[in-house]
Amino acid sequence: MPIIDLVTSPEIGFNPKALETHLSSIGHLRKGQYVDLLRRSVDARQKTIRVNLRVEIKDTPPEVDYVEYSKEARDVRSADPVIIVGAGPAGLFAAIKAIEGGLKPIILERGKDVRARRRDLAAINKDHVVNPESNYCFGEGGAGTYSDGKLYTRSKKRGSIRRVFEILVAHGATPEILFEAHPHIGTNKLPKLVTALRETIEAAGGEIHFDTKVTDFVIENGEMLGVKTSQEEFKGVAVLLATGHSARDVFRICKDRKVKIEAKPFALGVRIEHSQQLIDQIQYKCDDRGEYLPSSAYSLVSQTKIKGIERGVFSFCMCPGGFIVPAATSPGELVVNGMSPSRRDSQFANSGMVVAIELDDIPEYAKYEELAAMEFQASVEKNAWRLGGQTQKAPAQRMQDFVDGKVSNQLLKTSYQPGLESQDMMEVLPHFIGKRLRQGFQFFGQKMRGYLTNDAQIVGVESRTSSPVRIPRERDTCEHTEIKRLFPCAEGAGYAGGIVSAAMDGERCMEGILKKYKKASQ
Repeated sequence: MPIIDLVTSPEIGFNPKALETHLSSIGHLRKGQYVDLLRRSVDARQKTIRVNLRVEIKDTPPEVDYVEYSKEARDVRSADPVIIVGAGPAGLFAAIKAIEGGLKPIILERGKDVRARRRDLAAINKDHVVNPESNYCFGEGGAGTYSDGKLYTRSKKRGSIRRVFEILVAHGATPEILFEAHPHIGTNKLPKLVTALRETIEAAGGEIHFDTKVTDFVIENGEMLGVKTSQEEFKGVAVLLATGHSARDVFRICKDRKVKIEAKPFALGVRIEHSQQLIDQIQYKCDDRGEYLPSSAYSLVSQTKIKGIERGVFSFCMCPGGFIVPAATSPGELVVNGMSPSRRDSQFANSGMVVAIELDDIPEYAKYEELAAMEFQASVEKNAWRLGGQTQKAPAQRMQDFVDGKVSNQLLKTSYQPGLESQDMMEVLPHFIGKRLRQGFQFFGQKMRGYLTNDAQIVGVESRTSSPVRIPRERDTCEHTEIKRLFPCAEGAGYAGGIVSAAMDGERCMEGILKKYKKASQ
């Protein structure tokens, strides 16, 4: 059937009935035919906003075509076990791939299930109490479950993006993620989806153990035979390590057990919060975006130069219509992140605004060797906690005041529930980061007129952008370069960034296990 590319108004592009009427009027849709939306994106570069569409005309109602995935019954109860550490997207998708390949996944998750996690998140927001095992980063579904839900990825080589989306839709995600240019589920819908993934794994005979923290590795003769937890020892044909970027204790276990790891560059900065209406006005060039246009987003990047050294400053994890949330994983530290509900209907827009950091920028931390970047990251978070009042109140400053070097006498209303504490953010951040942020903000204010304003404020610190550690692995098999049967995976190992890329990396690592060790186990 014909595939048609067309450009429409938002009133047509975001209204299925109006789209059908429009296609009929131009002769592309006959009575009894159906419209399958394949792609949609907003073009706001001109004064008149247009929506780019790709549609397919069908004679039967459009359905999601699960080419590679189906929820057919499988049974791996008596199959050989494979140990998966972490129940984030990498761990969950690795488990599904293990079931398809005939191994029994045993997932060990230090945190709680999605429902039980909610009480611990409420304690952070209301009582400023951080549970080091159950928080916005640790628990079923990983950091993405309660901190966002964006699915956009530039990663094309790790696996099939389409397959990941199909699995998500089969477990409750809206089919719109299959055609939106920047697909998004929303943190309010992710818990049910994560629960459905777990139910699929358990129905096939896989296991998920919550409140089960890995405390040591079982290594003999250069092979990872399993892991130890506070409760018991788990062994399998291999161990897939998918802990996420905040499992500092696991990185320390690696160092103590002589499992090769490396410090790696990462990025650190702040969250910046504007009103969503202001961002809409800048991006859409109108006072009111109206009924059909979605909350607008932005992506910004610049190069800054200090003493002849260039470093990038860039937006990260932009959350239109979203909230800033506390993302600390231990008492005595302060970390912020951003999230958006599915409707993106908050009055606020926030984004990470971070500075690229090379190991040469932090020579005083070289004594920590492989953990240099991690220890630097931790020191900034502890300083933010101290200046925030030794609670989860976050230090903050109005944006123009920060650029001008003025402490803000009064802060703006915020989406950050624990509250804000007015501080000079140059005292919160290392000076080389603060100076580069000032340069970046001035450039962004020129690029987006109205962006640099005292009607916005920066909130610190945004420090968990990516893992400060890389666990080296073979390129083809994903197996550790020195320890056999160990497969470092996704964000925690330094190889992915976000829900989709982590899910694909989980599948890729499990494919390596199946290829190399399933036959040996039979």
